[in-house]
Amino acid sequence: MRWAWLVLKVLLFIICSAGGYFIADQLEGLKHFSWAPWAPWVGLMVGILFALLALSVEKIIKHLPLKILFGGTIGLMLGLFVAKLIGFGLTGLQNNTISVSIYIVLTCIFGYIGMVLGTIKIEEIRMPNWSWPMRGTSRSSHYIQILDTSVIIDGRIADIVETGFLGGVLVIPEFVLQELQHIADSPDPTRRVRGRRGLDIIKRLQQENMVEIRIDRQDFENLSEVDAKLVALALRLNAKIVTNDYNLSKVAEVQGIRILNINQLASALKPVVLPGEILRLQILKEGKEHGQGIAYLEDGTMVVVENASRHLGKEVDVSVTSILQTTAGRLIFTTLKDGDHSRQQH
Repeated sequence: MRWAWLVLKVLLFIICSAGGYFIADQLEGLKHFSWAPWAPWVGLMVGILFALLALSVEKIIKHLPLKILFGGTIGLMLGLFVAKLIGFGLTGLQNNTISVSIYIVLTCIFGYIGMVLGTIKIEEIRMPNWSWPMRGTSRSSHYIQILDTSVIIDGRIADIVETGFLGGVLVIPEFVLQELQHIADSPDPTRRVRGRRGLDIIKRLQQENMVEIRIDRQDFENLSEVDAKLVALALRLNAKIVTNDYNLSKVAEVQGIRILNINQLASALKPVVLPGEILRLQILKEGKEHGQGIAYLEDGTMVVVENASRHLGKEVDVSVTSILQTTAGRLIFTTLKDGDHSRQQH
């Protein structure tokens, strides 16, 4: 694919330079100057400059979302239309030079204002789907989720995608990739392992091909913090943010951005345990209090079993007495079922 773009760029330079050469050669007004024999070559250089200008504009606009380009184009057209309407009032001027100069100034002013307002105000329009070219494909790409650094390093996002519970387009900003690379190059062994794990998770997501993974190369040079860039990108793309960062979640929600928090999802999926329910668990270790035993549910929830320290390594039936919700998660208190409790006494 790269060679095709290279061929197009070479053709652009050839066409622009050749066009500049022949246009300058055919201009009658240039033949009166002393440097007229060099005019075609000057035209060739001007054509090359226009080709370079076109490539510079391409580098700028290829990072802009379709919505921004659409809004800017509509705004530019409306601005030029307004300038044209005002220009009709200048047709009565006898001095054509003045009327043309005023019209050019009006075109620049209203074209600029229209383009700027179009790119800004288009954000206020909440379109249900800006990915209409993707309709008809097998992927559900009508909504976008941006992955932050914390959720990539966490790794559970890959399992969620594999189960099919998360679809649409997953966007990984380039500045998040740079942060992951910086973490992976850290001299701290722990941070280095976390960064490399995050890069492995991205590779796994791309290889699974369950959803569309898009690397977004937009950057916000006026912002230094990655979290601030994530919020700005989510506002620009009208996207959700997938994160485990509590502070980022709060800042984004204040600005009207929807948050998908993996930790909240994990808490919501924990099995419901009610007082009086009978569970069969393996006592793994002793508790802090005398006689207590500690067991765990399949999701990792800690279960405190009274009078179960003598059953270490054994499976017992327990009855749920109470459930305590803490900032670290749930804590379930139980007692031995009557049969196991009586066997312990004997």
